[in-house]
Amino acid sequence: MDKLTWIKDLVRAEQDMEESGMISITTGFEPEKHLLNETLLFLIALKREFVDATTAFNQLKGSPLGRIKVYSISQTQADSMLFRNGCKLIFSMKQPGTVSMKFHRATGINPAFTPMAAEEEFLIAKWGPFGDLNWTYNNQPIKTDYLVKYYTTRFVHESAK
Repeated sequence: MDKLTWIKDLVRAEQDMEESGMISITTGFEPEKHLLNETLLFLIALKREFVDATTAFNQLKGSPLGRIKVYSISQTQADSMLFRNGCKLIFSMKQPGTVSMKFHRATGINPAFTPMAAEEEFLIAKWGPFGDLNWTYNNQPIKTDYLVKYYTTRFVHESAK
């Protein structure tokens, strides 16, 4: 995802207008496209932050046992998961503007993963002035570094069991 995509779209729309001689009223801001792009950028940034946090955790831990791995989820645009000791923490886009966070743990002999007691939690994008998107949890604005600290700590505790 490119932060300058909107400028490229604006230039392309102007070139189309110059070539066709027709003016488009919708040129410039497309809320649905903007929401999708911002959700993908947010998920990519979250993954990067989790990679940094888990890399530091693994280096300080030293032992190869109990290391946390961060994976991208195949056939998705930007979903990712933390994995350790049969425990997964999955961050996925439910729809543009909604990010799901869900723990899964392998149970019993069957390696199929089933949801843990913790419910699925959501981050919701809220529109701010001038098309700005603000990410919220329970209608409260979030800061990504605190979110990463909270979920990394929670994941370490849940996956140590």
